[in-house]
Amino acid sequence: MRILIIEDEEKLAKAIKIGLEKSGYAADYVTDGEMGERRVLMSHGDYDLIILDLMLPKKDGFEICKAIREQNIVTPILVLTARPSIDDKTTALDCGADDYLVKPFDFKELLARVRALLRRPKKTLPVILKLGKLTLNLSNRQVLLSDQEIKLTLKEFSLLEYFMRNPNRVINREELHDHIWDFADDSFSNVIDVHIKNLRKKVMNTNDTALETIHGVGYRLKE
Repeated sequence: MRILIIEDEEKLAKAIKIGLEKSGYAADYVTDGEMGERRVLMSHGDYDLIILDLMLPKKDGFEICKAIREQNIVTPILVLTARPSIDDKTTALDCGADDYLVKPFDFKELLARVRALLRRPKKTLPVILKLGKLTLNLSNRQVLLSDQEIKLTLKEFSLLEYFMRNPNRVINREELHDHIWDFADDSFSNVIDVHIKNLRKKVMNTNDTALETIHGVGYRLKE
């Protein structure tokens, strides 16, 4: 899952990015409103969630939120701001925000709200995914293969989650990069291939599920 942070306090934006990445998400940040809106309008398909400050230079969060929704972009938006008034909260929600968290905040609460929003973007997403003998539990980040727990790295877990949400569909490397790695990563490196190879070794020792390489196209988790 990949998250865009639109926050003008760069120190805070970096801290949120690091915290999210330690929790298994990919994250990018931008530090002014115009840049943030432009990124969303051009690349909203690359992001699963937007964390949006209200008080931004060049364009405030209310305007950004409204502009995003006017373009029928349904990516969940978590407003993060130092403005605690009920009027600001209701205005943000009326502009299309999905949730609202006031600064200062506990990072555990931010993560909980992120998880809650990611369970209900365009359609309700299940917490437990099953495919063949594989079971992936998002709430405790546990993976079972025939009831035996498999230990995965954060990136391996994110890859498996994405494949299990898109079973039997060929997914190209660019799509995997867009949803699991941050904006600065080099999509032409072999990092995706290395993680795929490691994931295949750990979880594909069963004949009812196969992580296939479709040469020249991408990969497919086939049941």
